[in-house]
Amino acid sequence: MSLEVIQRPADFLRHDRLGEGPFWDQQDQALYWVDIVGRRAMRLEPGAGAFRQWMLPSSCSVAIPTLRGDLIVTLKHGVYRLDPETGVTVPFAQPDIDPLNRSNDAKTDPSGALWLGTMGDNIGEQGQTIPLRPFAGSLFRVRPDGSFQTLLTEIGISNALAFTPDGDRVTFADTRRNTIWSFAIDADTGELHDRKVLLEGGPGHPDGAAMDEDGCLWNARWGAGVVLRITPDGRIDRTIEVPARQPSCCAFGGGDLKTLYITSARQDLAEPTDADGALFITELDVKGLPTPRFGG
Repeated sequence: MSLEVIQRPADFLRHDRLGEGPFWDQQDQALYWVDIVGRRAMRLEPGAGAFRQWMLPSSCSVAIPTLRGDLIVTLKHGVYRLDPETGVTVPFAQPDIDPLNRSNDAKTDPSGALWLGTMGDNIGEQGQTIPLRPFAGSLFRVRPDGSFQTLLTEIGISNALAFTPDGDRVTFADTRRNTIWSFAIDADTGELHDRKVLLEGGPGHPDGAAMDEDGCLWNARWGAGVVLRITPDGRIDRTIEVPARQPSCCAFGGGDLKTLYITSARQDLAEPTDADGALFITELDVKGLPTPRFGG
């Protein structure tokens, strides 16, 4: 097992309270990510150094560009379309109708559909952490036309969504259960079957993830300050140490998809450092899989 260490955060250091959901848009060579507690979505063009942000009406877990040119954002109580010019959001789909839940991890699959995991809402109106209702969340697949299907229920904290290179399996974690699974996806119905444990336990707890072209999962480990590379047979073969104690998610980007972007959080830390809540960048010798825009 190899160990790599990130020495410092990105030059465009920003302190997110709960940075999450990095998405690399290969078409525009831009990174999108969000601050869930700060209620903002962000866009960075590393090549040009251009940065912009949108303030949102509620917590937001991902912001993903669409084929038609706007953004899909997963706000607290559903999926919305965001006009990047005006900042106006309009409802698109509400898979989870429980008013005490919120959106969490989300990812587009190879077809351009959005997979959305929810959880009990643990963020108060002032951004404070509130008690989490256990196992109240679900996993949904939202199609480009706005219709959706429920795939899993009784989830504590949805995380680690990523798709294998051939697109026939998906990884998914319940952070509260400290377990990452791999599921086969039925090509006709989209339903999940053949559940296998990919990793149980390990340092910290599983948070967001990205997949590389070898079918290995890169998983941010909340509370442990590391990103793990997990092979398809469940072995940890690489570890990246992150200066932040709460790395939250990662995404491959750059022109060659060999740059790993890592978000982090400072929420609930009594004495956060300059690194906690920063966005990190590291160059790898492994190529990631591209993530498609939302198809709608």
